[in-house]
Amino acid sequence: MIKNFKWLLLVSLSFVACNNDDAVVVDANSSDGLPLTAGTADFSKFVSLGNSLTAGYSDNALFIEGQKVSYTNIMAQQFAEVGGGTFKIPFMADNVGGFKINGTVMGFPRLASTGGVAPVAVAGTPSTEILTSIVSGGPYNNCGVPGAKSFHLLSPSYGSAAGLSLGTANPYYVRFAPNATTSVVAYAMSQTPTFFSLWIGNNDVLGYATTGGDGTNPITPSAGPAGAGFDATYDALVNTLTSGGAKGVVANIPYVNTVPFFTFIATNPVPLNATQVAQLNPLFGAMNSILAMASQPARFQTLTASSTNPLLIADEMLAYDATALFTTAFQGAPFNYPLATASFLGTLYGKARHANNAPATRDYILLTAGGSIGTAQPGYPANNSTIGITFPMEDKATLTASEVALVKTATDAYNAKIKAVATAKGLAFVDANALMTLVAGGGFSANGFSVTGAFITGGGFSTDGVHPSPRGYAMIANKFVEAINMTYGSNLKGVNLGDYRILFPKSL
Repeated sequence: MIKNFKWLLLVSLSFVACNNDDAVVVDANSSDGLPLTAGTADFSKFVSLGNSLTAGYSDNALFIEGQKVSYTNIMAQQFAEVGGGTFKIPFMADNVGGFKINGTVMGFPRLASTGGVAPVAVAGTPSTEILTSIVSGGPYNNCGVPGAKSFHLLSPSYGSAAGLSLGTANPYYVRFAPNATTSVVAYAMSQTPTFFSLWIGNNDVLGYATTGGDGTNPITPSAGPAGAGFDATYDALVNTLTSGGAKGVVANIPYVNTVPFFTFIATNPVPLNATQVAQLNPLFGAMNSILAMASQPARFQTLTASSTNPLLIADEMLAYDATALFTTAFQGAPFNYPLATASFLGTLYGKARHANNAPATRDYILLTAGGSIGTAQPGYPANNSTIGITFPMEDKATLTASEVALVKTATDAYNAKIKAVATAKGLAFVDANALMTLVAGGGFSANGFSVTGAFITGGGFSTDGVHPSPRGYAMIANKFVEAINMTYGSNLKGVNLGDYRILFPKSL
């Protein structure tokens, strides 16, 4: 965990007892009161590689003030105290967030808290034009690219404007890429770095998780060649970054279910009265009985007149598809439904179940799906159209326990690789997974402030529920600094969390 930095106010000189002429001046800007030093590290040319976290993405957008408080820029400010050079950032054009491609708005404004729970987009139109190159203002030390997966950093076409419509290029990198054939890691190496940070791999699992594991954004496999498999890709990245003798710091990947995007909406938030319970339990009870006759476990819970009933979800990973079973059973006694009705019910509930809230097998409801709960699904009869109650929440709205297990397995494999490479190369290592698990649990405390995983109010996360707030980025920067101090014998200061706001306001 991050050490508690000593923030000392020097009010008088301290003298050693053996010699009244030997005055010891405490340095209030260091981690332990001793002089600032770079140790064995050389921060004169620092480059950072990664994804949206490295870039300073916050509130569902990339914007100037967010970029200024990226953990990498906070680190660079500390490096500057011990010989670190200029740290250039490919700033967006405004604080609205979002961007345009050839005049058409493609990325939308940042979100801001309304004082309640649901954030809203800020006013304004994005003015950042992706096709207006800013390469002349570089080279840029912050090479973080929102949306990048591990293998994207090796792709020579990731900065090609022609690849935007094909999905092979990234708009954020297109803005500052030197040409259409230079990969992100090659761009970083062109600056001859003396020190680097690398935090990559989050999106290799996060993309799958934020789409509810619906198959549109698969998990990057560990095995496979560089540019396809995580392990070989990570080896290639670190081997390249260290090829010129640069030292560096790397971080592992937090479990996705430690962020409020997955934890804020409960799996059992449904309020029902006695009348509603009396209408719903016969249907769900009947389907459990039908499943039992086929030697299948129950999928539906007995609802109660309370405010803690489970959500009804679709689970495409259920091993048994009960569609045909339900269709047949509903045509017989005691239901005697016509084929059309029985088929409708079979199709609607054949791969549905109630969400599980048990810690070991919890299902997670995506933050973006919260607004649909309790609303009517268009085109369905009133008795079967209430989303999350009588109409199953779609697969992309949830991350089921089975899908969480897949993400965890991949994350553990990535983290084992990252740790092994850090050890083999003698690099500073940040256990970001342990840090975020702590934040999601009891919370992290420093400088008299507590950072928790609570959505909006916890201080650690921005309004998108995934990316850190300014204070969250400061916390992460301190963790990186701690790892660097430990590995390279440097004595860099950390920052005071109280100097960083919890959330960005609507107007900047």
